Parts: sequence; C-alpha cells; structure tokens
Amino acid sequence: MTRRSGPPARIDPAALAGYLVTDTGLCGARGVVDTVALAVEGGIGTVQLREKTASAREAYALLLRLAEVVAGRAVLLVDDRVDLFLAARAAGARVDGVHLGQDDLPALAARALIGPDAVLGISAATPDQVATASIPEVDYLGIGAIRATTTKPDHPTPLGIDGFARLAAASTHPSVAIGGIGLDDVAPLRAAGAAGVAVVSLICAAEDPARVARAVVGSRPDAAGRGR
Repeated sequence: MTRRSGPPARIDPAALAGYLVTDTGLCGARGVVDTVALAVEGGIGTVQLREKTASAREAYALLLRLAEVVAGRAVLLVDDRVDLFLAARAAGARVDGVHLGQDDLPALAARALIGPDAVLGISAATPDQVATASIPEVDYLGIGAIRATTTKPDHPTPLGIDGFARLAAASTHPSVAIGGIGLDDVAPLRAAGAAGVAVVSLICAAEDPARVARAVVGSRPDAAGRGR
C-alpha cells in the first residue's frame, strides 16, 4: 500500500526497528534507567516508558531520568500519559512523544495537545482500529498482540504473524509488532511487513540487555535513528 505523502515524518522509521517498552518489575534490581541505558547502547532506537502502577509523581521523575540517559540517542515516548509528556517538555526534558491505546485519548485530541512536532503512536488490533488510526496526525501503529504475553494480561486475542501481516498491509503508517515476541519471531515479522518489533521481557529480564538489543535490531548501524 502507498505510504502517506506530505511533510517530513516526525519519526525516522529506522528508529522503530528495535523498540523497548519498559517494565519496572521485570527490570528487577538493575532498574529501568540502567536497563534502558544498556538497551540504547545495544542499538534500541525507540524507548517507551510504560508505568501502570507508579504514581504520577514517580512516573514523571522516572521520565526525566530517562530523558537524561537517552539524551537524544533514541526516540523517547511515554505510554498513555499525555500529561506527563507535557510536564516533561515544560521542564525542558527531551521527550519525543506519546503512545496511546484504544482506551486513551483519541488521536486528534492528543495531537491537539502535544503539538505538531511530537511523535504519536497508536495501538491497533483490528482492521477497524487500523483504519481509524490511518490519518496524518498519527506517526506509527503498534500492532498486536502477536502472541499471548503476561506483561499485558488484558491484551487482545493474539494475531500471530499472518494476522499481523494482514493488518500491517492495511496501514498507511509504519507498523511495529508487539506482544510476546521472541528472537525467533523478529525475522518473520520483518518479512511480514513490520517496520520494527517492540519487546518487553526479552530485554527487561535479560541478563545482558545490550546483547539482546543487538540481536533484536540485527546490529544495523541505522537502527537507532532519531525522531525529528
């Protein structure tokens, strides 16, 4: 399908090749900040801070710390919380945008708040959700779950690689596969049309996050592109 034309993209699709979604529990004693630092060192191009149980104050403080550690070497997004994105931006932190689920603010409302230059990603799991998100205000889709995963117990019915391929083909935006992805899934998903793969436990729970990150992105030098 023809991709959208128009102004330059707010995110380089190469940054989506390796995409880390954080999980405080899985990061364990090493912590989210050090895990992210190692993952970015290994070539992860996009980091999404996902904090479902922390207070707003705690999540805000963690977002500021991640902005310092990432320091523009990867795209830094915050899950769900447009307010945290705006607060961090107001504090001068380099946070690139937000990723929203189907129960969060609609894309148009979010775009009006975050401005024209911030990155906006949307989760999608059905043809209707893909169609609704295929608008210029959105920059990429997170499509999944690919497989059942314990990191998001309320995930939709797993799509599998073939299901992902069908949805990605219908999208006008780069599509990132997410949900229960293992290293053996990376190449098939890319062949199925994935601009990248988003992982949680694969890196957060890894003994060596940098090594696993390199395996996810294939050690490609262009895989750590930045947002614009």
